[in-house]
Amino acid sequence: MSERGVGVPEVGEFGLIDRVTARLSYGSTVLLGPGDDAAVVAAPDTRVVASTDVLVEGRHFRRDWSTAWDVGHRAAAANLADVAAMGARPTALLVALCMPPDLTTGWAEDLADGLGAEAATVGASVVGGDMSASPTLTIAVTALGDLAGRAPVTRSGARPGDVVALAGRTGYAAAGLTVLSRGFRTPRLLVEAYRRPEVPYAAGPTAAVAGATAMIDVSDGLVADLGHVARASGVAVDLSRDAFEVPRQMGDVAQALGVDPYTWLLAGGDDHALVATFPPAVPLPVGWRPIGAAATGSGVTVDGHPWEGPAGWDHFR
Repeated sequence: MSERGVGVPEVGEFGLIDRVTARLSYGSTVLLGPGDDAAVVAAPDTRVVASTDVLVEGRHFRRDWSTAWDVGHRAAAANLADVAAMGARPTALLVALCMPPDLTTGWAEDLADGLGAEAATVGASVVGGDMSASPTLTIAVTALGDLAGRAPVTRSGARPGDVVALAGRTGYAAAGLTVLSRGFRTPRLLVEAYRRPEVPYAAGPTAAVAGATAMIDVSDGLVADLGHVARASGVAVDLSRDAFEVPRQMGDVAQALGVDPYTWLLAGGDDHALVATFPPAVPLPVGWRPIGAAATGSGVTVDGHPWEGPAGWDHFR
């Protein structure tokens, strides 16, 4: 058996930690990496943005659908996107890994590679974490970020008259999940979007500099997540269906499966696009496109009508 095929119990906790940490690299913000009781990360702003997400096998991913490298990318992306949605630049990740006894060292090492590679796209580093045995494979990630002297962009700043704009794409990951759930592996564009989202991280700080009044990461579905903004800001949000173009591959799959593609575009999560509100006089930054408007009232509508489609992801439904 190759070293990568060795079971985790055979190398033990500290042996696995050594294998994983040997694969990590560290950016300039990391003053002290793994190996002590805690890491030390520079915080030039004196404030630290922090966010945590957890991925549970069978609930958020399946090993027969995604490689460990894919899962690492997804786990990092879910947290890095939250930091970007506050208008901050991600700096570091902390990872807790709870593993069943059948997991191999190779799987854990590939997970670390995926986490590190996704973090590196924004100049962040995996700086530490914890490991434990568990009957269910669980990955908990905490992300830290730097506001660079700016105020955080929260969910509560939208005002009537603001333009609602989107950076990134929606519906791709949800369509990919539907494809995988039906036992298929193509189209590759959609399946890979589910396995490893393409997140517009830089759009978060760019929006903050441009004067965004509110912002959120689209993880549970556009309508659902804009609902959080509408409630926190005390406004209504109306989306324009015509602002969303159905990609050819998505349209083909929707037709073949008898699915309305707009249920993916408007209610599908896991692409981790960013949606924000901007004052009408503010030119939208590059990478952002208008998709609707905020007004007096409450709730989220589409073309002026209540959304009749899926409500979006809810962990307890």
